[in-house]
Amino acid sequence: MLQLIRRTAILAVAALAVAGAAAQSTAPSAVPLRLIVPFTPGTGIDLIARTVAPRLGERLGRPVVVENRAGASGNIGTEAVVRAKPDGQTLLVSVSTLVMNASLYPTLPFDPVKDLVPVSLTSWGQLLLVANPKTGFHSAADLIRAAKANPGRINYASPGVGTPHHLSMELFKATNHVFLTHIPYRGTAGAVTDLLGGQVDAMFLPIHVALPYVKAGRLVALGVGSDKRHPLLPDVPTLAEARAGKINVDMWYGVFAPPGSSPEFVARLNRELREILALPEIRTAFTTQGMDPASSTPAQFQQLVAQDARRWAALIRSQHITAD
Repeated sequence: MLQLIRRTAILAVAALAVAGAAAQSTAPSAVPLRLIVPFTPGTGIDLIARTVAPRLGERLGRPVVVENRAGASGNIGTEAVVRAKPDGQTLLVSVSTLVMNASLYPTLPFDPVKDLVPVSLTSWGQLLLVANPKTGFHSAADLIRAAKANPGRINYASPGVGTPHHLSMELFKATNHVFLTHIPYRGTAGAVTDLLGGQVDAMFLPIHVALPYVKAGRLVALGVGSDKRHPLLPDVPTLAEARAGKINVDMWYGVFAPPGSSPEFVARLNRELREILALPEIRTAFTTQGMDPASSTPAQFQQLVAQDARRWAALIRSQHITAD
């Protein structure tokens, strides 16, 4: 009889343990999901992460926090995700700079293209070619003519070597067979300050950064680096329309998981992100900042990343661009 009572007690404890485990699996997790942004606060990537994070947290039933890990053109934050455990606690929110770094930094201890698991595309951002009004340039064709007449005399700014702003101008130079002198800065703020002050002549800027200065007449919009005009600046032609060649320098933004992340986890995230990005308030938040919401399957995003890596690698080789 005593043995029967003991056996019943053991079975009861086991049943309670199973029930507790089942309840824990469906209850909201207290462990935060970190969205690593490899650049400073206030950037387009940071905006995406902070706009999406609350909605993603609601859907996953757990806290989602944004963590900025800036430095080395995004490589510090990216490496943190590459080295993270694939335990569903860390994600990377990044931009096309990621694939540019693959060729600019050949000695990186990781492959920024192969060592991450693409989850989903989140949006596209356009770059605008702008100039200081003192230059007298009213179109991209004006800039090209002046550059051909005075090779190297015209300069352009960028937030740093290897940034989309820098490589977009290098593509512009290569397409139009002109030479402009590159003045790299440590971040966008300093570059914009000197552009507004006339210390530099031109640069590529994200539309949301350039827009207030263009509307105030402090910068001149010479062309959009995309296949179509942007609704925020409908009167500004594309670079192709401005006779500067078919130059598409659209920047993609997206989410990546650490290597080894389970397909089930990636599929769940992809599904949740797709639904979040379709919400009207999210679309409005993106478009007012000059970004076009977009989504994809993990496979489609993987294909885009690989294709873009090849494109920028070819330009970096042909123009002999280094990160030094």
